[in-house]
Amino acid sequence: MIGRIPVLDPSPLVDGGRRPAKAVVGEAFEVSATLFREGHDLIGANVVLRDPRGRAGEWTPMRELAPGTDRWGAVVVPTSPGRWTWTVEAWADPVATWRHAAEIKVPAGIEPELMLEEGAELLERAARGVTKKDGKAHVLAAAEMLRDASLDPLTRLQGALSPQLDAVLARHPLRELVTSSRAHAVQVDRPRALFGSWYEFFPRSEGAKVDPTGHRPPVSGTLRTAAERLPAIAAMGFDVVYLPPIHPIGRAFRKGPNNSLEAGPYDVGSPWAIGGPEGGHDAVHPDLGTIEDFDRFVARAQDLGLEVALDFALQCSPDHPWVEKHPDWFTQRADGSIAYAENPPKKYQDIYPINFDKDFDGLVAETLRVLRHWMDHGVRIFRVDNPHTKPVVFWEKVLGEIARTDPDVLFLAEAFTRPAMMRALGMVGFHQSYTYFTWRNAKQELTEYLTELSQETAAFMRPNFFTNTPDILHAYLQHGGRGAFAVRAVLAATMAPSWGVYSGYELFENVPVKPGSEEYLDSEKYQLRPRDWTRADTLAPLLTTLNRLRREHPALHELRNIRFHHVDNEQVIAYSKRARLGQGEDTVLVVVNLDPRRTNEATVHLDLAALGLAEHDEADVHDLLSGASYRWGRQNYVRLDPHQQTAHIFSVRRAAT
Repeated sequence: MIGRIPVLDPSPLVDGGRRPAKAVVGEAFEVSATLFREGHDLIGANVVLRDPRGRAGEWTPMRELAPGTDRWGAVVVPTSPGRWTWTVEAWADPVATWRHAAEIKVPAGIEPELMLEEGAELLERAARGVTKKDGKAHVLAAAEMLRDASLDPLTRLQGALSPQLDAVLARHPLRELVTSSRAHAVQVDRPRALFGSWYEFFPRSEGAKVDPTGHRPPVSGTLRTAAERLPAIAAMGFDVVYLPPIHPIGRAFRKGPNNSLEAGPYDVGSPWAIGGPEGGHDAVHPDLGTIEDFDRFVARAQDLGLEVALDFALQCSPDHPWVEKHPDWFTQRADGSIAYAENPPKKYQDIYPINFDKDFDGLVAETLRVLRHWMDHGVRIFRVDNPHTKPVVFWEKVLGEIARTDPDVLFLAEAFTRPAMMRALGMVGFHQSYTYFTWRNAKQELTEYLTELSQETAAFMRPNFFTNTPDILHAYLQHGGRGAFAVRAVLAATMAPSWGVYSGYELFENVPVKPGSEEYLDSEKYQLRPRDWTRADTLAPLLTTLNRLRREHPALHELRNIRFHHVDNEQVIAYSKRARLGQGEDTVLVVVNLDPRRTNEATVHLDLAALGLAEHDEADVHDLLSGASYRWGRQNYVRLDPHQQTAHIFSVRRAAT
């Protein structure tokens, strides 16, 4: 039944409550519901948050989010990993109802003695639920004062409206007709599931030697030479090093430079064409080294405070051992050939996709075996290639089984696809997802998309804002000059808790294979690409600063707290993030010139409430990039020159009176 006090539309729910919502340890999220009752009596509400052992946390009262909407909410924070639950409790608040009536009737002289006696009886009842330590004496004193006939009625009433009594009753209200919602689940993961800075690079390019004349075979970098790059990545403040596939690469239909159909004798092929005589998904490419070399790479990364994320691409080259052992795992065409991968107009003749129709259970078992093999070698994060081309139920089974035994293992979905599929993958267990951020460059696009990610889908789909990937070089970076790289880095690092760059971003690599294409010229997917990391003209200092600020400011660790501020120039965007801490608040305000080539001036109209400020407050804003400080009010002038400083990242504090 609906209950005496209806509790409707509770949130956050995923798939109607059939699947758990998501949070991480220490992440604040709002629980809300629509609450009301018949008549005019007032109600109260609270959230009961229970840990994986079923223990309830601190008393968490709810408040009406907007007057007259009947929508109530409260912010809760889980403190350990595991499956938590939350429940909304709504109840009649007889003390609040009486106080509301008494404030009208007693001053008007309407039955004042009766009203005061009714109040005294209610406070005596309320005092039974309050300990001496929590202020029982305050409640009883107010009840006694209501009965003190030596005082006039208005004075007696004021004793029952004191701030001290308010504080006690806020912690220990008199609750009647308590109605509870169902218990709803929240899966709480380790913090890296939400917050982290990622760096992607190809181990085979680090330490590689390439003859520009093409007369001598190239020499591949190895896992040992790649490990020499790790200190520089750690020094830039990254948390996760993501490696494309490190497995043997097939020879059949191997692609040449720039995705050409014919490979020369020295061409190295695409790492995503997995498998050869040397082995499949559980093997290391001989050019990179051995499994012992991989173990040393992981250990070195861990010594530097880095986690290693490994690509898991469930697909094969024609030379993969699975092709011979499990032909039923692939799609057979009418002429007897196996269908290769396509993403029209792109064709991947060197890759066979998996068909799940004939041996679904066998594929689940083999996938789990491969994942656990790499987990045994220190990998606790996987970036999954094209998960949207596999059945959602397949991932539900695989990720569910891994979560059952190893809940700290995280999965990032590389699903640049339709929204429904991206959301479904998040619902069934992927901890993070690539997004459309790369293609959102204008202010309105960014505002709408971040509102969607932070409010509509945050309960089940965590975004990871990669500025670029080996597959995606957006026109904004191709044509925006070096300022474009700074703009996108600032946006990604401050809008989303997780962000990443693909190696070469700091060197401003921006040449497409042809006009109108998002593919890189001389793409690293098909050839070795050693880089000169000693160059002076690099974006590394900005990346280092951004990652340092992210670590120093808890407001940037969250997703759901982004708020946008009006700016009277479409080329300038302003947004803030605010985190409530144990001893105060951390508030960050970001203003970015989205035009990477031209100086823009604008007036920023602050939403003071979003910054935790009152209507007439002023703020002291300190620019964490330049070191400058300003006194800001509701309207503020900015001028941003992309050739000098394309953004302000302000730490915000209420100005002293």
